[in-house]
Amino acid sequence: MFITFEGIEGSGKSTQAKRLAGYFQQRGFGCVLTREPGATPIGAKIRSVLLDPDSRGLVPDAELLLYLADRVQHQQTLILPALARGEHVISDRYADATLVYQGYARGIDPSRILELHRSFCQGLDPNLTFLLDLPVEAGLERAIGALQQGDREQRESRFELEHLDFHRRVRSGYLMLAKTHPERFRIIDARPSPEDIHRIILSHIAL
Repeated sequence: MFITFEGIEGSGKSTQAKRLAGYFQQRGFGCVLTREPGATPIGAKIRSVLLDPDSRGLVPDAELLLYLADRVQHQQTLILPALARGEHVISDRYADATLVYQGYARGIDPSRILELHRSFCQGLDPNLTFLLDLPVEAGLERAIGALQQGDREQRESRFELEHLDFHRRVRSGYLMLAKTHPERFRIIDARPSPEDIHRIILSHIAL
């Protein structure tokens, strides 16, 4: 099974992806926990460009292509081999993030992004996507707090520095995607405690 976690900055998706991977591993299931961007050695170099505040001059098309390059490397060297071995793959962000951030928020035609996804990523979609949703202001407060406390790297804060309208477009884009693909998306209120959110997520997992 290929499971992804999506959401705005500060939604807690990384925490929940780790918790779900731990749940599978404790029960003896093969499971790979991964993320985008930066899950591979080459992807880590791409990530350092994409998330660096000094890369604020990156134009949307270049940003899109860097994310796509990271995904192609990620898919071919990590995701597809793990699925072929019969393991579960849990990814903190995947193609939906590109549709939302570079499409709905940056203004690139989503159909162009989907065409590239089909061409270079074999159109591989997750079996299940958890969208952790909460108000933009609450998510940014969490994300900026994590940066200030040293829980996250300052050199990976480029998106936290975007204006509020950008983040509102991101959230709106995610909710639109979830509405368009209800068979795959599960919208989870990201405001309760991590423990409560984990229990809700497990209620959607059938093993």
